[in-house]
Amino acid sequence: MHPSPQSPIGLIAPAMAVHFHEEDLPDGVLQGDSPLAVDTETMGLITARDRLCIVQISDGGPDEHLVRFNPGSSFDAPNLKAILADRSRVKLYHFARFDLAAIEHYLGVEAAPVFCTKIASKLVRTYTDRHGLKNLVEELLGENISKQQQSSDWGGPDISQAQRDYAASDVRYLHRMKDELEKRLEREGRMEMAQAAFDFLPTRARLDLAGWADKDLFSHEG
Repeated sequence: MHPSPQSPIGLIAPAMAVHFHEEDLPDGVLQGDSPLAVDTETMGLITARDRLCIVQISDGGPDEHLVRFNPGSSFDAPNLKAILADRSRVKLYHFARFDLAAIEHYLGVEAAPVFCTKIASKLVRTYTDRHGLKNLVEELLGENISKQQQSSDWGGPDISQAQRDYAASDVRYLHRMKDELEKRLEREGRMEMAQAAFDFLPTRARLDLAGWADKDLFSHEG
């Protein structure tokens, strides 16, 4: 008996694998030119105070990589830095402003060019004020993710399996979300505006680091 064209045989997606690394990516992983989904976990929300603990990164394939930095780390990570600084590869984020600042402050590289799903969502999903990652995954992809580990101790000596799964899920869906959001940006005639916003994000992150985090330089105030 031969499977019909509609049969799922041969179409089963490969199992996802989460790889945990200390202080850097191993040699030879994430090579190529595909976009990279990137996220960070820190000890808190104040970049200069709350150290970088984990960088999550995926090229959209079945493997997701978590790089953990320990207390007192030198943040050398030459393999990770080279991939993040590669300007031939677009970096996908959800709320890029925060992650760009953390990466630049601790790793010393500009992880651009950028596509930010949160900004894209705000430009096209104007019928809602719910632009969190969980909301986007549910609406755009019809899947559910847990945010239970969002506020947890990322600097501890042991990163639990639940934390690892949560961290990996933050990059797991960004490639597919980008595809859908780009369609909507094109449909609404806002792709050029979105790209200009994405291009400004590294500067916005540097302004945050330099002390203008809570100031709108474009405001008439003051």
